[in-house]
Amino acid sequence: MTPRLVVIVGPTGAGKTRLSLDLATRTGGEVISADSQQVYLGMDIGTGKASAEERRHVPHHLLDVVRPDEEMTAARFIELADRAIADVAARSKPVIVCGGTGLYVRALLLGLFDGPPASPELRAELTEIVARDGTAALHAQLAVIDPTAAAKIDPHDAKRIIRAIEVFRLTGEPMSAHQARHDHRSMPSRYPVRLVGLAPEREDLYRAIDARVDAMIAAGLEAEVAALRAHGYQPPLRSQQAIGYAELHAVAAGTLDRTRAIELIKRNSRHYARRQLSWYRAPSSGASDVTWSPTPAAVDLTDLERYLAGL
Repeated sequence: MTPRLVVIVGPTGAGKTRLSLDLATRTGGEVISADSQQVYLGMDIGTGKASAEERRHVPHHLLDVVRPDEEMTAARFIELADRAIADVAARSKPVIVCGGTGLYVRALLLGLFDGPPASPELRAELTEIVARDGTAALHAQLAVIDPTAAAKIDPHDAKRIIRAIEVFRLTGEPMSAHQARHDHRSMPSRYPVRLVGLAPEREDLYRAIDARVDAMIAAGLEAEVAALRAHGYQPPLRSQQAIGYAELHAVAAGTLDRTRAIELIKRNSRHYARRQLSWYRAPSSGASDVTWSPTPAAVDLTDLERYLAGL
């Protein structure tokens, strides 16, 4: 039988990790991470990974699966997540998916549209544009050929921008048109699922985000970035453009003041949280059936425990 999933979504700083740990402890379950940054080795503090102690208490999957200079795609995430879910279910353990990367959650539940295979030559050409003119210049190109996709893709997300342009160049049709035919609103989920969302009041969320950033700095995020630099992991690697890492790389490079960098990490995290909430509430997200709660404490764990048990 296809295993049931509880999928926990929501913005950064909302308490998803805490909720997943509470539910896993209560049910004896295991956690599948659906976070596009937590897949990277050596990026622990800034991505908010569960601690070593928490991971000893509750098994986690899809953490630390690639180096920061390796590519991680939604298709590979599906492959790894399917394998981990099957493994957990084979041991009769409940499966809890937790993560803020909307694309990964949608891909896991609804799959991906069948796009053209990657073109190394085209990607090399587009990557050279990023290196020469910056990601914003490539995003401006995308806005001309596919404004719908451009509106949904972060202007700093070079990987997704390149893919969207690649699809257009190889097929002659905007990626958004391909995605529209792969209508997530009418597609059945690949797994039986209960979607649980955390959405604190805005001011509460912003205070939590600011406190979270301060805690990351206190826990040694700057040393973590220094270690990454020592191993040759620096921008423009996509992994090193993540919030918290990009700003501190700039401090290390001498192009940004430390105090200003911390302010920017907080501001950029707040902006990201707003984008995350907008994603999950959009009809195209594949997560329209989310039951939202303001805090982890407000979630009915007994109901989720019964669901995972098939009751």
